[in-house]
Amino acid sequence: MTRPKQERAVRTREAILMAAAEVFDEYGYSAAGVSKILQRAGVTQGAMYFHFKSKEDLGRAVLVEQASTLALPAEPAGLQQLIDLTLYLGLELQRNVLLRAGVRLAVEQGEAGLQDFTVYRWWIDRFRAELEVAGRRGDLLPQVDALEFARVLVASFTGTQLMSHLESGRESLPSEISVLWGYLLPGIATPGALARLTVDVERAKAML
Repeated sequence: MTRPKQERAVRTREAILMAAAEVFDEYGYSAAGVSKILQRAGVTQGAMYFHFKSKEDLGRAVLVEQASTLALPAEPAGLQQLIDLTLYLGLELQRNVLLRAGVRLAVEQGEAGLQDFTVYRWWIDRFRAELEVAGRRGDLLPQVDALEFARVLVASFTGTQLMSHLESGRESLPSEISVLWGYLLPGIATPGALARLTVDVERAKAML
């Protein structure tokens, strides 16, 4: 009997988390009432508070677990994979509500009463790992610091997706990311690497 109960608890938590993501994404944190989340999830208040102590706790979970449903590469592989990954994230932001809500909460942390850099640090580390592989392969210019550029890329990606969201509901995001790389790559990649690299949305779609 223990395992069915555990499995049911896991499913209930997932249902609450996804319902919260949908409501946060649709209404924003402040307007996302607990009653809306409960109704969307089809669970009782007691079930929610068994898994999440408060609305703030639920918001933090959506923020931190935003990447949990993504099909991310198992190992870092260098600049091409980093380019493909950012394009893949752009496509996922068009359809993945947990990622979209997590990104929105990350940007709107003041409104949500949160002060958590964890998710930004996670993405910085993820991007840095790809850059470190590129550096070992000799694909980066000598002056490029992997950590510094990873921070620049996360900040640039965050701003790009926010502007695309406001302008086109993120419809333009993959093409905007492609433009971003067009300006960034000459500043970090060696001429030999530039000749091999491709910024191709179709490649990223294969990751979906």
